[in-house]
Amino acid sequence: MPGRGIPANTVSTVNKTTSEPYVGRFAPSPTGPLHLGSLVSALGSWADAKHHNGKWIVRIEDIDPARESPAATRQILDSLSAHHLHADNAVSYQHSHSLHYDLALNTLREQGRLFACTCTRKHLRALGGSSYPGTCREQQHPEEDKALRVRIDEETIQFTDLVCGVSCEDVSRSVGDFIVRRRGPLYAYQLAVVVDDARQQVTHVVRGADLLDNTARQIALQRLLHYPTPAYLHLPLVKDAEGRKLSKQTGAEPLDNTSALSNLRAAWGLLGQSCPPKSLNPSCEAFLTHCRVHWSRARIPTSNH
Repeated sequence: MPGRGIPANTVSTVNKTTSEPYVGRFAPSPTGPLHLGSLVSALGSWADAKHHNGKWIVRIEDIDPARESPAATRQILDSLSAHHLHADNAVSYQHSHSLHYDLALNTLREQGRLFACTCTRKHLRALGGSSYPGTCREQQHPEEDKALRVRIDEETIQFTDLVCGVSCEDVSRSVGDFIVRRRGPLYAYQLAVVVDDARQQVTHVVRGADLLDNTARQIALQRLLHYPTPAYLHLPLVKDAEGRKLSKQTGAEPLDNTSALSNLRAAWGLLGQSCPPKSLNPSCEAFLTHCRVHWSRARIPTSNH
């Protein structure tokens, strides 16, 4: 997690209110069907966008074929539809945006920020430490069939999460030069998400708290690529009986699309929001109208961040 406190050499990114139209997004990876934790993120991002009269878009982050399930994209979209969470634009797919990622890599290359890295995960684990030690920084390896890392300067990045408050992180110390294109070549999550948020003019990123520690890296890339920095809001994690984040990897049950209203109630409650009385037994549409009107960032719990 990013560190707290504000060092003297901090460069601040303040999430300020502007007059630009709100654009939010839900960006699942197609590694399996949605579960309750996914629905919390989807509903929270939708409600924050709609409460602020904004646009809500859906982006399928399908740039990791080895982890993806062929049926998962359809399952995800069917679940969103069953829960009446409809995107305001056509669904976007990362696999079709390679040109944009290549252009961003070329910008970094022209800045002298990219370098090829031959280090394996096994090699880096043997070296110990939590950040990349700069092994290949000055080696000038050819790029072909190599991972590409971005050179990160020593700089403390401060940002204000709309729920979690102020966070600070010096990426050069906590992570080091990080990968922006993997071997394959496959585009890295950090690069793709930053490029797509800028390309789609996303103004607010509302997502699970497990991604909070990615934020400073993404802001570092935004600055290098001269992109605007959106506002960030990280939602509480849903955990299983053993205290683990609910996920496909821990065997989370897929959403039952025939119980959409019940699922929405459960997700809304986990977001700390007030539900209408069950005696009213509203439809999904009526329940989502309640969500749009009564959404409150102040009610979002912080204990599960």
